[in-house]
Amino acid sequence: MATAMAASAAERAVLEEEFRWLLNAEVHAVLKQLQDILKEASLRFTLPGPSTEGPTKQENFILGSCGTDQVKGVLTLQGDALSQADVNLKMPRNNQLLHFAFREDKQWKLQQIQDARNHVSQAIYLLANRDESYQFKTGAEVLKLMDAVMLQLTRARNRLTTPATLTLPEIAASGLTRMFAPTLPSDLLVNVYINLNKLCLTVYQLHALQPTSTKNFRPSGGAVLHSPGAMFEWGSQRLEVSHVHKVECVIPWLNDALVYFTVSLQLCQQLKDKISVFSSYWSSRPF
Repeated sequence: MATAMAASAAERAVLEEEFRWLLNAEVHAVLKQLQDILKEASLRFTLPGPSTEGPTKQENFILGSCGTDQVKGVLTLQGDALSQADVNLKMPRNNQLLHFAFREDKQWKLQQIQDARNHVSQAIYLLANRDESYQFKTGAEVLKLMDAVMLQLTRARNRLTTPATLTLPEIAASGLTRMFAPTLPSDLLVNVYINLNKLCLTVYQLHALQPTSTKNFRPSGGAVLHSPGAMFEWGSQRLEVSHVHKVECVIPWLNDALVYFTVSLQLCQQLKDKISVFSSYWSSRPF
């Protein structure tokens, strides 16, 4: 009996020593690694110009799609803002070519990128508040920090992977429609959003439903991408989507950011798992 108790005490002593090392050394090593990774992710969102104090550099991306050549163009991205859009649309019925571009005095903020960057900054702030001089006293304290950091990283990732679902009236009311010169025809709607590592541009062609139409009018709900046949009411008119053209371009640094988010979340979870192993041991063995 005495031998078993002595062995148990020795086992506890070893585990306590390992746990103290985990709290005092390994936790801070992981936090430092997380900060380094997230600072790299943050740099992807800022993309400074030749001078770090200068304006964010502009990047041009050619729009393309394997399914249609109805829409072609170039989007110019400057950090979290679309600073220029130059778009050509070939009308399906008569092959008429329409050209429209952003007015020179306009930029369109991409809220998804802005929000993702803010969540990354918040995660870095949480980690910086627990520098190497800080002593963690309990595993629960580490778990709480990891949960808070993972929440910010999950939100950052979700902002890039989950575009907003908008109704057609919301797209019609968007300021994006008023960004172009010449002014967009009344039978066109445009939407821009981020989906994973891609910047997507969707053009909706509309036609008015006549009051005498026998079609059953059913307004469409919110969607990332509406289909032909979707209906909505705008002003005194009932409208239907006749054609949908979606083109996109890959933004390499968004892909980098998503990889950094995934690696960081894995590191957080691995640290949580290590802490939980010790926590389950203490909770299952009374002292």
